Amino acid sequence: MTGRLMLLDTASLYFRAYFGVPDSVRAPDGTPVNAVRGLLDFIDRLVKDHRPDKLVACMDADWRPQWRVDLIPSYKAHRVAEEHEGAPDAEEVPDTLSSQVPVIEEVLDALGIARVGVAGYEADDVIGTFTARADGPVDIVTGDRDLYQLVDDARDIRVLYPLKGVGTLQLTDEAWLREKYGVDGRGYADLALLRGDPSDGLPGVPGVGEKTAAKLLAEFGDLAGIVAAVDDPKAKLTPTQRKRLTEAAPYLAVAPKVVRVADDVPLPAVDTALPHTPRDPSALDALAARWGLGGSLQRLLTTLEA
Repeated sequence: MTGRLMLLDTASLYFRAYFGVPDSVRAPDGTPVNAVRGLLDFIDRLVKDHRPDKLVACMDADWRPQWRVDLIPSYKAHRVAEEHEGAPDAEEVPDTLSSQVPVIEEVLDALGIARVGVAGYEADDVIGTFTARADGPVDIVTGDRDLYQLVDDARDIRVLYPLKGVGTLQLTDEAWLREKYGVDGRGYADLALLRGDPSDGLPGVPGVGEKTAAKLLAEFGDLAGIVAAVDDPKAKLTPTQRKRLTEAAPYLAVAPKVVRVADDVPLPAVDTALPHTPRDPSALDALAARWGLGGSLQRLLTTLEA
């Protein structure tokens, strides 16, 4: 039997760890390591509670891909940190977090936990591609609701959404999505692009909120059905809805490619099996001493060995 694959939206989790663990958690030299230790504690709890057979830490090699910006220039624009002219866009990240990310990457590599980021793509796209190629059940651990679009009961694909740390998770399946939003996993992307998302710089269709978007999808099936209804005088659209959707046609033409996660990312060949012993014990020992990873690392090692 094919084992359960767990995919981590790594940045989403280490951001939560950073803000959830006090920055008084520091290395021997005084450098904050709250995100590093918090993430290790998260992974320990996830493995204990959900017992995946395979685990991949999915990374943002490009948090704001140019191909998405070309389609919708406002995409994540408000998150861009001010850099000197001519420099590539950089995401606003607290200084004491950005310095911890390379440490997180080194620790994951020394542990032997697969870590995958692909140039030109976000972690969401890496997750989407692993999910599309999976031949067994998948748990996606993320604090990003965008990934609800991947939920698929028929394939046993669910999202584990942290409510408090990762000890309390919202298990998101299609029944939960229908109750909360009135759509299934596939319909969530259409709902999201219709209502818009200020946190991602997606304007949505003016005047179409979450409830209206859900009603339109219930009436016409999907975004293509809604677009077709705009040109059908017999379709059950109010004059205001027809006007707003007509005016939003340029946005609706490009938004699906931006909002839907890619499922064709060129993934590298990696060993996704959950490690039971560290890949590089000496490197891990050096990292543990240098950064004071203490109990957080030891607990995870004990869990992996078990």
